[in-house]
Amino acid sequence: MAATPSPAGEPITGRHRVAVIGGGSAGISVAARLRRAGISDITVVEPSDTHWYQPLWTLVGGGQAPLRISRRPEASVMPDGVRWIRQRAVAVDPDARTVTLSGGDEFTYEYLVMAPGIQLDWAGVPGLADAVGHDRVSSNYAPEYAPRTWELIKNLRSGTAVFTHPATPLKCGGAPQKIAYLAADYWRKQKVLDQIRVILVIPDPAMFKVPDWTRTLEKVAARYGIEVRLRSEMTAVDGDRREVTITDHASGSKETLSYGLLHAVPPQSAPDWVKASPLADPASPLGFVAADKYTLQHPQHPNVFSIGDVANLPTSKTGAAVRKQAPVVVGNLLEVMKGSAPSHRYDGYTSCPLVTARDKMLLAEFDYDLKPQPSFPLINTFKERRDMWVFKRYVLPPVYWRGMLTGRL
Repeated sequence: MAATPSPAGEPITGRHRVAVIGGGSAGISVAARLRRAGISDITVVEPSDTHWYQPLWTLVGGGQAPLRISRRPEASVMPDGVRWIRQRAVAVDPDARTVTLSGGDEFTYEYLVMAPGIQLDWAGVPGLADAVGHDRVSSNYAPEYAPRTWELIKNLRSGTAVFTHPATPLKCGGAPQKIAYLAADYWRKQKVLDQIRVILVIPDPAMFKVPDWTRTLEKVAARYGIEVRLRSEMTAVDGDRREVTITDHASGSKETLSYGLLHAVPPQSAPDWVKASPLADPASPLGFVAADKYTLQHPQHPNVFSIGDVANLPTSKTGAAVRKQAPVVVGNLLEVMKGSAPSHRYDGYTSCPLVTARDKMLLAEFDYDLKPQPSFPLINTFKERRDMWVFKRYVLPPVYWRGMLTGRL
């Protein structure tokens, strides 16, 4: 797989058969599958020259993987024969079927796949944007900060460590608590855990959506002595004072905590330009793209599909969800191209690999109905397992690079 971006300064005009907005896991998976199906004239709009395997960042922050192995050049994952426009999309007009680019150019499309991902709203919590990366504040949600998380964990020997989860939808919903368990297990092994107060802030009424996994996670938190604050969220950060404000939405009370380490996960939403587009779902206050939850087709614009984090779907936003969505999007897009109604269906499958210790993991897999959908039916994935940790650390990355991004899996 190899591609080069359109030469700098070349006008991007004309009509493109399929435009894919976004060159992350969702966009590249769709483009690769379309090429395998024999579709030509595919354009991917992606400004970054780096492609990240983001699920590894939790292990980077936990000191279990180097950042460099989560990164590859974008050109190396772009499917052969796909045109790569290395600019940002800034607007879409689905009636005129046009995409406007950050350089001012505009092109038209016959079919559109929306896969621009999700936006990290650092400014959504007062003080967070200024504090992150400094003042003992870090976040595994950005590659520039994930290695710092590990430095803070290693250096903390006493005090209070706070781990937060936003009240918005977010990518990899288990990541905010996975790093808390990795840190607590490290401190336990260093024999300093009893000197550290660990607080996990979760906005939901339970630790996980599916009760069977919630029961296991409650035991994990109790094992480490973690204080779990349910129905609560971080609402302010004062980096200079090293204080974080936690609001309990059940009682309406606020508490200001001094911290020695704050792992802060920012609120998240659709990219601003998507929120302002006609494709945004009026029912989504965060501007995610409207999509039929089974076919992933836009309800008003049948030549538009969405996939991944940007789609307004009632399931967790994960790479595993993208892997199941990609064949549905491509299958239905091919049918629409032929004048047929889309027949492929996505059942809401998603997967949350929940690392609970430095050598153990739960694999939570479920569908729209929160019904477990195990990929390994002979393995008890409600139990913490070392083989599942090995699977996440050493098996899933090559599956991603060689299978999912090439359209084979």
